[in-house]
Amino acid sequence: MSGHSKWAQIKHRKAATDAKKGKIFSKLSRAITIAAKEFGTDTKTNHKLSGAIEEARKVNMPSENIERAVAKASSKDGAELKEVLYEVYGPGGSAIIITAVTDNSNRTTNEIKHLLSGHSAKLGEHGSAMWAFDKTGKEFNAKFPVTLSVDDAKKFDTLLSALDDQEDVQDVYSNAETP
Repeated sequence: MSGHSKWAQIKHRKAATDAKKGKIFSKLSRAITIAAKEFGTDTKTNHKLSGAIEEARKVNMPSENIERAVAKASSKDGAELKEVLYEVYGPGGSAIIITAVTDNSNRTTNEIKHLLSGHSAKLGEHGSAMWAFDKTGKEFNAKFPVTLSVDDAKKFDTLLSALDDQEDVQDVYSNAETP
């Protein structure tokens, strides 16, 4: 019965779920750190921080990790995290807004450009895709939805999954409607 070790199967499954959790935890940790830096560490007055902590608790992030992320905001020797907004034109002429949190915007911009070039998308100038969205709070809602063809919808889905795998990307908003 070669290749039928139950422990090996459990080990591989656990490694995959731990990797997914780690990716989610790091994104939420960055969001908590940015919220604490911008508006302070008091959750009663900082609604952005309390919302980020609530999101972290929904996915069962350990309180030790949450406290560490808040403490990182007040530490002087930690890397300076900042929020970056990218405007992109994707497959089928769809407009895409990407928000990212990074400590090195040049590195993140080059990674995003490389990722987009392989998925029929291009990075636009400031304001080139923003016209297609209304900003309500932290969310971007599409003003002018674009229906994609079946081929463009496949390209769009692969682009979204590639962006999801990118570590610095927080949120992706689009005006595309897939069939």
